[in-house]
Amino acid sequence: MHINQHLNEQQRQCLEDAMREIDGVIAPRFNAGTDHLLLIAFNPAATAAGVLLNQVRACGYDAQLIGA
Repeated sequence: MHINQHLNEQQRQCLEDAMREIDGVIAPRFNAGTDHLLLIAFNPAATAAGVLLNQVRACGYDAQLIGA
């Protein structure tokens, strides 16, 4: 998922934590050097990419799905 805003470390951690609260999310993480890219491993039988995008937006950020 591409996050449009620049996030600091605390904001990235908060967003990862918010994603972990969704049933079916296995491993959300930002990679060093690609702070705008949130990689999310999830079980598609338990949740959908749209649910993940809505959670990011609920946290106050703009984002687009990529690779979904």
